[in-house]
Amino acid sequence: MANGLWNSPNAQRGYAMPGAGTIGQAQIDEGLRAHMLRVYNYMATGLAVSGFVAWILANTAVGGVFYQYTPTGRFAGLNILGWVAVFAPLGMILLASFMASRMTAATTQLFYWTYVALQGVSIGMLMQVYTGESFYRVFFITGAAFAGLSLFGYTTKKNLSGFGNFLMVGLIGIVLLSVVNIFVGSSMLHFIIGIVGILVFAGLIAFDTQRIKEEYSQAAMHGDAGTTHAVWSALGLYINFMNLFQFLLQFLGNREE
Repeated sequence: MANGLWNSPNAQRGYAMPGAGTIGQAQIDEGLRAHMLRVYNYMATGLAVSGFVAWILANTAVGGVFYQYTPTGRFAGLNILGWVAVFAPLGMILLASFMASRMTAATTQLFYWTYVALQGVSIGMLMQVYTGESFYRVFFITGAAFAGLSLFGYTTKKNLSGFGNFLMVGLIGIVLLSVVNIFVGSSMLHFIIGIVGILVFAGLIAFDTQRIKEEYSQAAMHGDAGTTHAVWSALGLYINFMNLFQFLLQFLGNREE
């Protein structure tokens, strides 16, 4: 859902690379590789933080802060604080869409680490709803899919910008259909949402990777600007990964009985 961030704060700053006309292609390519590695490192570390928080909540008494359990110790759902923690990241994204352009590099990083830590509450819930074997299997499937899709977005010569509007329409459709299905509870509609969700977020991974690559050439990759740009890029990819993982888990995961 954070893809709107890409379209606003950093993209609208209109940075131009100093001396772009005199920088050699080899130097640009070297800087791009370093930037992409930084983005992927932020994303991977974010996933690790989310996973660590989720494991602690799912396997220790700390989980009682956010989750409800039956007298026999089985997971029974979220408590009030759990619901707040689950929806807090969405509120953070909405807030950042207005404030991101005024956030320093340090504030942006704090925002990112807080966001991924809060996501651990949702992941911890999934760890208890699905069997451990299927949870980790789908996670590694998602990782492999992400690697392939991101590599495609990075290396393809085809301009993927034309898919942007299509993907955004699909994303809006997922949100609207999900809200409708809360009231109608249709298994067929749930299935359709899952299929569309997989396709949309798979597309966004490739699309956003290419956009990160292209925007690097237009950004001033130094100082706080470089850090800020890398963190927002990592956040977009992180959100795409997590959404793809959750949709795949619906189809490939085995629920605890």
